[in-house]
Amino acid sequence: MPTASKMVAAVMIALTMFLAAEAAKAGLTEGRPAGYLSPIVAVIGFLCGWTILGTLTRKGYKASMGNGLRTAVTAVFWSLLAFALWEMLQLSMKMRYDGPVDALLGVLAIMVEYLKLVILPDVLVTVGVGGTLSGLFAEWAGRRWN
Repeated sequence: MPTASKMVAAVMIALTMFLAAEAAKAGLTEGRPAGYLSPIVAVIGFLCGWTILGTLTRKGYKASMGNGLRTAVTAVFWSLLAFALWEMLQLSMKMRYDGPVDALLGVLAIMVEYLKLVILPDVLVTVGVGGTLSGLFAEWAGRRWN
């Protein structure tokens, strides 16, 4: 059921993830294109905000800050997994893996490689502050309109 708190949570986490992806672009290597990084990460953030943070409102402002941060970190995880799976599929089409187990281990290696982009200070601050504010705004919307 759509609620105001779900919509506010989804939009705020999507905005947080978009800004974090823009900050992460600074850490990309010279020849690596960013492509659709920011919009895809924003869509993943929207889905996480709607399904996770939007359902955790009306539990108090202290809990909402933690819930917002948890949702932002979850969106980061799903974004890393999505891009690692995509890169693994691209590499498997070029026959870079010996088998399916090697490809799945390759996903973990790619996720660790992408994690290096996430631990930049700008990205960490964006995810932390944005997630916390997202939780507060979602809680406010849940109290105001639900």
